[in-house]
Amino acid sequence: MDVSSASLRVLCRIAESGSFTAAAAQLGYTQSAVSRQAIALERSAGATLFERRPDGVRLTPPGLTLLRHARTILASVDAASRDLSGEPRAEVVRLGMILSAGPVVLPAALARLTTTAPWIRVTTREGTTPGLARALRTGSIDLAVLTSRPPHRPPDGESPRLHVTAVQDVELLVAACATGTFAGRTSVHVDELVDAPWIATPSTTSEPLLGVWPGLPGRARIVHSARDWLTKLHLVAGGFGITTIPEQLAPMLPPGVVALRVEGAPPEIRRVLVARLPGAATPAIAAVTEAITSAARS
Repeated sequence: MDVSSASLRVLCRIAESGSFTAAAAQLGYTQSAVSRQAIALERSAGATLFERRPDGVRLTPPGLTLLRHARTILASVDAASRDLSGEPRAEVVRLGMILSAGPVVLPAALARLTTTAPWIRVTTREGTTPGLARALRTGSIDLAVLTSRPPHRPPDGESPRLHVTAVQDVELLVAACATGTFAGRTSVHVDELVDAPWIATPSTTSEPLLGVWPGLPGRARIVHSARDWLTKLHLVAGGFGITTIPEQLAPMLPPGVVALRVEGAPPEIRRVLVARLPGAATPAIAAVTEAITSAARS
């Protein structure tokens, strides 16, 4: 079997994203280039590695077998690169985080680690809960900060179940312009949100829609889509729409934005979790988990 490290990275990206198109965007390739790499991999392996489905692409059992070896090979290639560059050795923990956790949890957790475990180097990436759960399964990250909503089912339906540590429960709020329709208020009735313009995070069929009140009666009127929190909140400050935020972001809102509790509907509670693969409790992963938990609760 003759494969390149580039083709193995393509395999990993397809496994993580569940899509040839998304893998191409992440790698900076065209979709046709990724498709050709996938076909070449299958030809070299002598097996069908990818299952094409209406909701995306999943790895077949042979694909999962190759994925396990690909992770080992790529880790060795990366280690060799670090050794050749003279980069100091450190234990690396690859951390994935939901979009809202970065501003609140990450800086405080990293600050704690500089004193409690300076031998650990944390690398980070953002994503949604489904995407990060896939990344854990494929081995591209070691630890993930996820979120769940009642009744708090496991992050995915795969087996074995991910090992999950509950960090805290937070309430979902609405961020609105301080001088707009809801000026001078601390709450809003859910019926007032029905015709409001919303600023949401783009979603796909396999990813949740973020930024719109989940219990909204009827269909939301989305006027802007943005992944970046700074963009979303500055659009809110300019009066161009409203969005949802977790309660812990309220103290960090930019000038001109207020946080409103929603009345007339049950509170939307989100549970912040730290997840890892079962059996992956290395001292470094345990130390990062403890730092995240302490930072979130303080």
